[in-house]
Amino acid sequence: MNNFVKDHQEDFTNALDFFKRDIASLRTGRANPLMLDSVQVEAYGVMNSLSGVANITVSDSRSFLITPWDKSIAKAVEKGIVEANLGLGIVNEGDKIRLSIPPLNEENRRELVKKLNERLEKVRISLRMIRDEIKGVIEQAFEDKELTEDEKFRDIKEMDEFVTKKNEEVKEIRDKKEKDIMEI
Repeated sequence: MNNFVKDHQEDFTNALDFFKRDIASLRTGRANPLMLDSVQVEAYGVMNSLSGVANITVSDSRSFLITPWDKSIAKAVEKGIVEANLGLGIVNEGDKIRLSIPPLNEENRRELVKKLNERLEKVRISLRMIRDEIKGVIEQAFEDKELTEDEKFRDIKEMDEFVTKKNEEVKEIRDKKEKDIMEI
């Protein structure tokens, strides 16, 4: 791997990590605490993540039990969950909130796969932007006479192969998530 790609290795890793976290919030019919990562709760005058103000417990494969650390913010926690629009059944029991995951029907599954594909396209755009940035650096190095023409083409080819591998990794992650979503 050439130095130009090595210098941007962290950017590729960050893009893949972001994609993994982003699609973790898509529900698959099974309770997963990562589904609640996008929930923001207004407590004490500031926005907090749900995990920052409450304990999240998976009761069974289709339900969560949310226990706010401060009982006075239970309504705010409920409001944050509703505003996150996750499609969960919400029951406020006063000092705790029970969330149930309704079973997915075929239409819901297809809609989730559509969202998954939109997120896939966003990460591919990010990878392309990183690729274009590296290519610009390589071409600038060639113009500054730091690289020969052969080195330039070799480095660009290595970079393209690396980006292709990263795109394949993203597609594998997406395929696995689609399988989880479509599984009944």
